[in-house]
Amino acid sequence: EFIMNPLISAASVIAAGLAVGLASIGPGVGQGTAAGQAVEVSRDNPRQREKYEALYCLVWLLWKL
Repeated sequence: EFIMNPLISAASVIAAGLAVGLASIGPGVGQGTAAGQAVEVSRDNPRQREKYEALYCLVWLLWKL
């Protein structure tokens, strides 16, 4: 019969929560950087706006999911 120590059980739940929370930081930073650069390019060079609007829409859709 296996009985789990409550301290180990609580520590594993906390560790799993921290792992998921820290893993979500990277994609958030990447999406923010991509969206920021798309807006910056469309502001600086209006002729290339159509080229980067697709990237901006893709980032927005990923953010909404």
